[in-house]
Amino acid sequence: MVFEKVKAILSEQFDVEEDTITADTNIADDLGADSLDVVDLLMSIEDEFEIEIPDEEVENIKTVGELVKYIEDHV
Repeated sequence: MVFEKVKAILSEQFDVEEDTITADTNIADDLGADSLDVVDLLMSIEDEFEIEIPDEEVENIKTVGELVKYIEDHV
């Protein structure tokens, strides 16, 4: 469920097909996200799941799978 929502958000923000996004997808390398894209993404994620992701945690989140795990652990 969380993974599906995250895929939908990523698909919309980065204009990629949801089917191409996997848990191993690297947000920066595979989706081409720069630091501004990451900030926008995190704002969308925080709004959708009603959580806050501290800046120090952002550095540890490189893949879609890591993002999903963080969300699941904090909702």
